[in-house]
Amino acid sequence: MMRTFVMLGVAMLFSTTSAAAQNAREFPLPNRPVSRIVAPRWVDEEDRDAFGEAEKVMAVLGIKAGQRVADIGAGDGYYVRHLSDRVGATGLVYGQDIEPRYLELLRDRVTSSGWRNVSVVEGTPGDPRLPAASIDVALMIHMYHEISDPFALLHRLSPAFRAGGRLAILDQDGPTDRHGTPPRLLACELGALGYVRVRRDEMPDGAYLITFRAPDAANRTKDAADVRARVAAANCRP
Repeated sequence: MMRTFVMLGVAMLFSTTSAAAQNAREFPLPNRPVSRIVAPRWVDEEDRDAFGEAEKVMAVLGIKAGQRVADIGAGDGYYVRHLSDRVGATGLVYGQDIEPRYLELLRDRVTSSGWRNVSVVEGTPGDPRLPAASIDVALMIHMYHEISDPFALLHRLSPAFRAGGRLAILDQDGPTDRHGTPPRLLACELGALGYVRVRRDEMPDGAYLITFRAPDAANRTKDAADVRARVAAANCRP
């Protein structure tokens, strides 16, 4: 009888602890699998250059001299290289990542290449850690499906945009646990937090680029409770 009581007590404690952990979570998690981060780059840089991927992305987005652009999940800096050339000395590129090893590779590359218009930023899965009103465009290249806390990240990213700012996501149309994101799911998750889809463009290798207008101050999520309510109402599913 004592043993039964102890077991029940342990079960009740575990249940209470689990419930407390769930209640302690500030932001909701996505209702889908998340791919693990596997490499600092998607494919070889020469192959990507041969596809003309970066040039097409920058052309679609109208990236030009003097702009401020964030490459979120920059890895070892493929897009940072192209963006640094495009925005020029009067612009600024934030090369952001969460993996210490990738950030070390990126910092070394920035130093050895002499990119004076690049700032390396260490973020977290739920916070890009970009300054307020600091960017015109943010890029997420083949990495949205790897974000474990996307709603927290999107909430904290929105104040970083200047007026008229845009978020562009390049991904494959495929399951989120196989390094892709179905476009409808992407639009649902971003739409829940006030990002408005502007256009979709097809890439030479079969990937898609979807551009969203970032929410302005009046339409941004206010806090974690607002995020939870909007995500629940959107009910995004794969």
